[in-house]
Amino acid sequence: MHIRKFDANYSRRKFLEKSLMGAASAGVLTSLWPMIARSDSGLTDIGKAYPDELLSIEMHTKGKIKPGDVITADNVEHVAHLLDPIALEQVQTMGRRIHIAETTTDITKLYPHDYLEATLRNYGQAVFDATGNVRTKDGGPWIGGSPFPDPQTAREAAADITLAWGRNDWQLSATRDHDITPDGNIAYQYDFVWTELQATARADGRQLFGRDDILRYNTTFFTRPDDVNGTAYLNTWHYDQSKFPDLLGYLPAFRRVRTFPTNQRFEPLVPGMVLFLSDAWAAGDPMLTWGNYKVIGRKPMLGAQNSANFMGGRDNWEKPVHGGPKGQTFHDTWMELCPECIEIECEPIGYPRSPVGKRRVWIDVRNQCFIASVTTDRKGEVWKSFEPQFAQYSNEHETFTKGGMPAWSWTGVMIYDRLDGRMTRYYVAKEVQGGWRTEFKTNDERDVYNRFMTRQALQRLGG
Repeated sequence: MHIRKFDANYSRRKFLEKSLMGAASAGVLTSLWPMIARSDSGLTDIGKAYPDELLSIEMHTKGKIKPGDVITADNVEHVAHLLDPIALEQVQTMGRRIHIAETTTDITKLYPHDYLEATLRNYGQAVFDATGNVRTKDGGPWIGGSPFPDPQTAREAAADITLAWGRNDWQLSATRDHDITPDGNIAYQYDFVWTELQATARADGRQLFGRDDILRYNTTFFTRPDDVNGTAYLNTWHYDQSKFPDLLGYLPAFRRVRTFPTNQRFEPLVPGMVLFLSDAWAAGDPMLTWGNYKVIGRKPMLGAQNSANFMGGRDNWEKPVHGGPKGQTFHDTWMELCPECIEIECEPIGYPRSPVGKRRVWIDVRNQCFIASVTTDRKGEVWKSFEPQFAQYSNEHETFTKGGMPAWSWTGVMIYDRLDGRMTRYYVAKEVQGGWRTEFKTNDERDVYNRFMTRQALQRLGG
């Protein structure tokens, strides 16, 4: 009889010990990030940090589930402990299916190449200053990559998902959206463009235009249908995470740019959409306008961190859909066993009129990227989920590159309002109406800034 030293009980004990100690460091058998940072690790294999039962869904479920299986209401009991409560409910009651993929052990497939290099290059250089903002040890703004790849607190984990949302210094995501009613019909269809331009905390280490007081610019504008074409929002984030972003918007009906109040962050961008600006990346507001950060626990989870979520080879990268009353509520998603996730909770302390009570976020410590976020309302009832799909943009059919390497980013999002049964789902397309195409690289940030990130740009985009 072969007795395995590192079984499921061993992993659970280690996670419990780390949770009771309040630590958020990654790795069970050894600390993950110091291991990755050593040159002899090859920067790829995470296998030495985790026992087999955290790298194999088949071993973790004692043979009940294996890669290639599809999770449905008939077998979800075997992975119920690996799903957030809304995803579990969707599988149990709404006909959602989840495809199971192999766990990614090659760390290079979980990052943009330059962002991973910056994380390794700057490892150990981040600290919090007296105001709670992330600085380098010499007092400057953050210089790129994840500031705390081996987080020890909930605030450090939150900083990792806040300072560089998409992990690319510049990205333009041509986005196709569908908004689904509780009876399963498509109520609205939108094309929009999501852009991000990092001013600081850039993978290339630069401060854009010499601005160390700005973190990033984020413009979102709609191109379809005609009645919202030209609607645009510009979010200018200050580096100081206690300051509210400057939020400008252009509404075609009024033909002018106006300044929106801070609480506009908790309202839909356009009719029928469940997405709020506050939802974005599970960190849609500056970190210090939320508070009471705490580590709730740590555990393995199922997360859509697999390259199967890149739809290369399909027309316009369209995602297949299924489930719900009319078979079109959910994206097909490929989830893998993420060996270790930190579960954190926070509250919107800077927004007295916020409809959100708390937010709970699960963060994959392999790449410090969130895999699920669930909010409650002010009464404490589970309200909304924000579930992303991430992938390296490379498969057997197509490779989409950035700087000669496979690009990496989000490929789709599902946002579900559990209290009224509405779903917003959108995916990164190759191209949307208006001729806008997805891109991750620019040789001229000044041109990008002038085209998208100013008041005048909003007016031009609005036509």
